[in-house]
Amino acid sequence: MKSTKPNSMKNIAVLCSGGDAPGMNAAVRAVVRYGIYHGLKVYGISRGYTGLLEGALEEMSLRSVANIIQRGGTIIKTNRCKAFFQKRTRAEAVHLLRRKHIDGLVVIGGDGSYAGAHLMAAENENFPVVCVPGTIDNDIYGSEYTIGFDTAVNTAVDAIDKIRDTATSHDRVFLVEVMGRTSAEIAARVGLSGGAESILIPDASGVVYSEKTVRKLVRSVLRSARQGKLSSIIVVCEGEKKDATYRLAKALKLKAKVEPRVAILGHVQRGGVPTAMDRTMASLMGAEAVQALLEGERDVAIGVTQGSISRILLKSILGKQKKPDLKMIRLTEILAS
Repeated sequence: MKSTKPNSMKNIAVLCSGGDAPGMNAAVRAVVRYGIYHGLKVYGISRGYTGLLEGALEEMSLRSVANIIQRGGTIIKTNRCKAFFQKRTRAEAVHLLRRKHIDGLVVIGGDGSYAGAHLMAAENENFPVVCVPGTIDNDIYGSEYTIGFDTAVNTAVDAIDKIRDTATSHDRVFLVEVMGRTSAEIAARVGLSGGAESILIPDASGVVYSEKTVRKLVRSVLRSARQGKLSSIIVVCEGEKKDATYRLAKALKLKAKVEPRVAILGHVQRGGVPTAMDRTMASLMGAEAVQALLEGERDVAIGVTQGSISRILLKSILGKQKKPDLKMIRLTEILAS
């Protein structure tokens, strides 16, 4: 929401929190340069909320963000800070920011980072905080896009293209696990664009391995065999249980009499050169975050709604979860038949 007081914004800070995502550097660059363009001093906070509590602030210049738009990860580092779950810790963070004469904070991260930012603002006289969605999972409720998603999908699809060469050469079934602990967004997009035979996603509780999933997997592989397909790519969303893909492989061997192979793509999806899409969206969102602070907004997130950059109240996002795109998953299976 907007402040009712005249805006006297002079100094702002930016931090990255949670898992890294390609495009975070582009967002940091946009915050710094857009802020300086509008006469602000911009400070980078190293190592997320942990660095904030340690007072790890450093003023950034135009040159300090030169030649970073093409780099993965984040030059100001990121971290997960368990101490930030405590109300007293969040109050200490705001006290430190005020002592350093910081008038507003930009937080780049995922839903956990959003929760910390919202509580920090709400508990401390509505301290100005604006969030930018930086997470490969594309799981921020209310936004159609998060920074890093496009790069992660392209990384996974590139890996599947290579795996398919081996699968075809050896007549193999491959279970390819992609990231997405609580979100099936990567799996759905990768499965469709990678030409997978099937996509396996977690149920409402975050569990991928179940008798229902095994039956679906066996049906998919046997159907492909009947159609003369001797190799298959099955995309598996990792879910909460990290051994689910290996358990599915064992079940497939037992019930379908095939020798599946497992490829865990893992953290390779979080790194690499950001795509043009991620660089563009990160630049737009970073600049919009600064503009929101300049206009007196606080406790909001920048997102994409109906294809346009938008501002969303944090309280309307937290505690809500995106539903998987079942139509995309179904289409993948139809096109594979």
